[in-house]
Amino acid sequence: MSENAAGMQDVWQQAESYEQYIGRWSRQVARKFVLDLSIAPRSVWLDVGCGSGALTAAILELAEPARVIALDRSAEFVGHSRRSSSDGRAAFIVGDAVSLPFADREGGAVVSGLVLNFIAQPELAVREMLRCVRRGGVVATYLWDYREGMQVIRLFWDSAIALDPRAAELDEAKRFPLCQPVALEQLFVSAGAGQVHVSAITIPTWFRNFDDLWSPFLGGQGPAPTYAMSLPERDRIALREHFRQVVPINADGSIALSAKAWIARGVRQN
Repeated sequence: MSENAAGMQDVWQQAESYEQYIGRWSRQVARKFVLDLSIAPRSVWLDVGCGSGALTAAILELAEPARVIALDRSAEFVGHSRRSSSDGRAAFIVGDAVSLPFADREGGAVVSGLVLNFIAQPELAVREMLRCVRRGGVVATYLWDYREGMQVIRLFWDSAIALDPRAAELDEAKRFPLCQPVALEQLFVSAGAGQVHVSAITIPTWFRNFDDLWSPFLGGQGPAPTYAMSLPERDRIALREHFRQVVPINADGSIALSAKAWIARGVRQN
């Protein structure tokens, strides 16, 4: 768990609920991310903050790695990822992104998905990623664009703030200024990465109906669902109905949105 500016704890404990909320979209981004990196086959990959295993799964499927070592500070997420993978090339361990239990220059690529904004010292985490990659090896991350590109979360907070202006302090767009291209580039440069490049990936996020969109917010995993479940039932119902009014619902009841993530990559220079 991590504490936000309002003192509320962001909950990251239940992998299945996380999968329904963000994991299903993270898996789509992870695939494009891995393909865009074009890492040589038979490389050793380190996945920092593996969560429910979306990025590790994409590496195993698409990158022909020699092995993947995936780390997360949540034992529950590590256990879920380990149970979900039968690939002998993958290992899952509990550990901290700012003190990686890997040797210097151990990896050919060190990556992280949707994690750095939740780390109190992201520059230290990137420095650790650089320490653990070989000379000339790639370090890279992707983070949602909470300001406007991750539409389902943007619309949620717009509704929450309309009903409760105090919710603005919890809005991920305000809390995580790192999730923008200039800030990401500056982070990688200040951490010592070379050849830093930032780009965007946008994916469609389609929901069968409003319940398919709303129910993951009741799982309590991550900032927006944590906020939703902190509300008294009457206020949560009011939020749900306001949210329903601002979401563009098609004639057949489906909802077609999109999600944008920012990718930053750099290399170890020495």
